[in-house]
Amino acid sequence: MSGSVVVITGVMAAGKSTVAQRLAERLPRAAHVRGDLFRRMIVSGRAGPTPDFTAEQRRQLELRYRLAAQVADGYAAAGFVAVVQDIILGADLPAYAAMVRTRPLHLIALAPRAEVVAARERGRGKTGYAGGWRVDDLVRELAATPGVGLRVDSSELTVDETVDRILAYVT
Repeated sequence: MSGSVVVITGVMAAGKSTVAQRLAERLPRAAHVRGDLFRRMIVSGRAGPTPDFTAEQRRQLELRYRLAAQVADGYAAAGFVAVVQDIILGADLPAYAAMVRTRPLHLIALAPRAEVVAARERGRGKTGYAGGWRVDDLVRELAATPGVGLRVDSSELTVDETVDRILAYVT
């Protein structure tokens, strides 16, 4: 598995960060590439995503994806499994997969039910669903996202059970 890339996508509050971190911890050589880190690195002029993307928001999102793909390729070239975690939905997922040069490339979607996502969102310290984002809308978009290799309904799974399913798929 070394020298590969695993992309974990899903809606906000799907558990991407926790699952990606645990997956990386369970592998012998792995790096956790947090896509949102590249957005947060923009100190001034940041245009955070909203449901109705402006041209500048789209440019910044594509930059974030491109940088994460390059970093993942760098870790994979050094013999690590690059576990990328980000919200990559709709046509953006096949486009993202084309940016990653490393193969094998595994595309995983965490897809808990909408009511589970809403409950998780209420229970966490940060708010992802502000500025017009709606859980149901994003859950539908994820369900229609092409190119996903494995969809995991993690609604009733623990983090380790979710990681077990991913490991069974990628190994």
